[in-house]
Amino acid sequence: MGAGKTTIGRLLARKLGLQFVDSDHEIEARTGASIPWIFEIEGEPSFRRREAEVIRDLTAQQGIVLATGGGAILDPDSRALLRERGTVIYLRASVSSILQRTAHDKNRPLLQTADPRKKLEELMLQREPLYEEMAHIVIDTGRPNVQSMVHTILNQLDVLACQAASNCVTQAQPSMSEQTTILLNVDLGERSYPISIGPGLLNDGALLARHAVGNKVAIVTNTTVAPLYLDTVRDALRANGKEVIEIILPDGEEYKNWASLMQVFDSLLAHKADRKTTLLALGGGVIGDLTGYAAASYMRGVDFIQVPTTLLSQVDSSVGGKTGINHPLGKNMIGAFYQPRVVIADTSSLETLPDRELSAGLAEVIKHGAIIDAEFFDWIEANIDKLVGRDKGALAYAIARSCEIKADVVRQDEREGGLRAILNFGHTFGHAIEAGLGYGEWLHGEAVGCGMVMAADLSQRMGYIDAETVERLRALVAAAGLPVAAPDLGAERWLELMEVDKKNEGGAIKFILLKPLGAPKITNAPQELLLATLAANVVRSA
Repeated sequence: MGAGKTTIGRLLARKLGLQFVDSDHEIEARTGASIPWIFEIEGEPSFRRREAEVIRDLTAQQGIVLATGGGAILDPDSRALLRERGTVIYLRASVSSILQRTAHDKNRPLLQTADPRKKLEELMLQREPLYEEMAHIVIDTGRPNVQSMVHTILNQLDVLACQAASNCVTQAQPSMSEQTTILLNVDLGERSYPISIGPGLLNDGALLARHAVGNKVAIVTNTTVAPLYLDTVRDALRANGKEVIEIILPDGEEYKNWASLMQVFDSLLAHKADRKTTLLALGGGVIGDLTGYAAASYMRGVDFIQVPTTLLSQVDSSVGGKTGINHPLGKNMIGAFYQPRVVIADTSSLETLPDRELSAGLAEVIKHGAIIDAEFFDWIEANIDKLVGRDKGALAYAIARSCEIKADVVRQDEREGGLRAILNFGHTFGHAIEAGLGYGEWLHGEAVGCGMVMAADLSQRMGYIDAETVERLRALVAAAGLPVAAPDLGAERWLELMEVDKKNEGGAIKFILLKPLGAPKITNAPQELLLATLAANVVRSA
């Protein structure tokens, strides 16, 4: 009692498009008497018999969210029916919080005693083992944010549904079918969220709508993606009762800037978007980063959904909550850590991805193997032809394993206090290439691919790996269709650009190196070794 079943039940029913029913209210409707009156005149045993009858009838119905009385589970038949016919969610609350919520409620006959705390402790001692035994999902209600609890329940329901489906898995497997749906979780406590990976997810309006709290959804996309997928996503949302705002930005890294951010804000304000509006990022990494930053900033924070449509964004940028825009003096230097409500990666969208974009995404796949999982790196080497050839099963596994790796790193270090910096392997050199040439000249993945080769070269010069490992990485990057030689920016310009990096401390350039393959090391490097790496890996201008 007093755990919030009615409040959370109503919200959950609304999100799922179901009817909400309270068993106590149903008893009162059938008898024409209040619960306290039944207890006083007929006694608790009579009430429990009525309660058992109501639960028997209600659990035979479909399409409802049922909130039971706290003592409903005392009846063995009711316990069996609830468990067998439905999904049981136990809202776990402490005695102190229940007392606080029920202190002035005269409609709880069991608490009308001289010592309600003692009575609650007795009830908990009796009921707690039964709650734990029968619950499919347990939610602690100590958090003040009801919406967050409802979202957690929805995530857990998705996991249960996945476990029951023959074509859904919750762990990446090399032998997965191309039709498999993968459901992963980014475990961040209250900010946890699921990652759904599979074909045809853009058509699943119920999935999209379930993670949008309010009635308005603002889709942020670009001029390349909009003709391909905007109608599909918009129509799916509208079919599920959502009002849709369309925001179409120019395509390209050079538009990941302040002007595009203002364009998003202008549209949200013009359509009177409120705090319950959900932003939906439909596109690649630029759209995802920019939309996430807009969500973090608009009205000091609104929900957003990541719907990545490029390989690079599906395996990397959509997961982890890094959002932001570029500055002329540095990439991603303005932004915020802000987690999405869900990541929905439709693998079917890769069918329209240009070859160059596919290769750019493979850079981040290779990165995850190189820094964390040497066995995954071996698998990428063995399957690179399949990945470049768009084998759906191979791509599905590469995406899922990459997301697993990144999700685990983010779980341990959400705000890049230390460990998470390893995900920037190749990025110190790569960001310098992007900024030095002008954003958009090289794709981000192309710059990272080349940057990884340079970081491996520097790792060898530091004595961390051997020449064979460098050549393995170089050959794999080349096989992925990525450049392995850097542009000649000039040593002074290279150093200047690398000094503008979020990892740096006290003016010293920090590098993510390999020691050995599959194990990262964050360190500084002697300038003479860095200059030697630059000299060995740049293409000299004619």
